[in-house]
Amino acid sequence: MSWDEIKELVERARAGDRSAFGSLIERFQGTVYAIALTRLRNPAEAQELTQEVFLHAMRKLDQLREPECFAGWLRQITVRMALNRLTRRGPIQGVEPEVLEQAEAAGNGPLTELLRAEQRDALHRGLARLKPMDRATLAAFYLSGRSLKQMSREFETPIGTIKRRLHVARIRLRRQLERAGEPKALKRRRMELACV
Repeated sequence: MSWDEIKELVERARAGDRSAFGSLIERFQGTVYAIALTRLRNPAEAQELTQEVFLHAMRKLDQLREPECFAGWLRQITVRMALNRLTRRGPIQGVEPEVLEQAEAAGNGPLTELLRAEQRDALHRGLARLKPMDRATLAAFYLSGRSLKQMSREFETPIGTIKRRLHVARIRLRRQLERAGEPKALKRRRMELACV
């Protein structure tokens, strides 16, 4: 499904076309489930959250400003709802690696994988150029999936300070990535993938 087709489906769904929204669900259900499973580490909860995400998205679709960013918007909703569920639930429970391996991933074509590999490398180079505290904060939250509560205990720091560190570290990382001067084509593709 092309970006233009997705944009058209979003616009039709906004106009009340339920079959268009059904097509969007079919296209993005695997991705939403994979994100939910990665965050929640429980297949049953991930399935339940996936349904909740699509119900929420259907109700809030008129708030999406740019239809071409539907995928990124949906991912943001999924992450936010998963984090909300985790804070209500308490400590994270483990999941078997086999379960994660079987989760469907979106856009696993060779070009997409190559671009994502380049982005990962650029990200890791940017992280390496950060101060140790910034690097540790970002790695704990984004790479290790620790909650704010866990990070607060681990760093022996209030949650508000952890939030501020995350905010500042993200800004510093973005500056490092911009200084790296990635080519415009790669930057454009990175922005397109950010909407996925």
